Amino acid sequence: MLEFLWHGRGGQGAFTAARLLGAAYSLKNSNSYALAFPSFGPERRGAPIRSFTKLSDRFIGDRSEISKADYVVFLDDTLFSQSAFNELKEGGKIIVCTKNKIEDERVICIDGVSIALEILKLPITNTVILGAIAAVCDSVELEDLFNAVNQSMSAKLREVNCKVIQKAYDTIKERV
Repeated sequence: MLEFLWHGRGGQGAFTAARLLGAAYSLKNSNSYALAFPSFGPERRGAPIRSFTKLSDRFIGDRSEISKADYVVFLDDTLFSQSAFNELKEGGKIIVCTKNKIEDERVICIDGVSIALEILKLPITNTVILGAIAAVCDSVELEDLFNAVNQSMSAKLREVNCKVIQKAYDTIKERV
């Protein structure tokens, strides 16, 4: 099973991204299963939240929160700290939406806000991160993400979010 742990703030779309990733994977074929769920209570916009995505080629019966993930994702770099490495499985990657450089081979940084502002005209980075995931995770294909976006979003949002995903994918692929 491939596990993703998402960190964001209320209103940033961490759960939407977790759900889109799960949809993208499960739409691949009849042997692709996904589970996506949030962990938040009555928090208000801007409060830290966590979301989870599990991907497998078998039915997923374990609905528990993820404590160690293959990919730990930060939509907001103010939530990133050294403790993120405690949430990472051996061989895993951390993806951080930031302008900063983090000197660790396990960490992939992307200036998601700049990409989102350029294409969406808003600082919403959740689909930026999906493009970055596709660039580094062999189990997630761009076409699958485009398919999920086209099935899950309104017509008004489809084209620009697919452009965001593509731009983030290309940005990361240039560096790896």
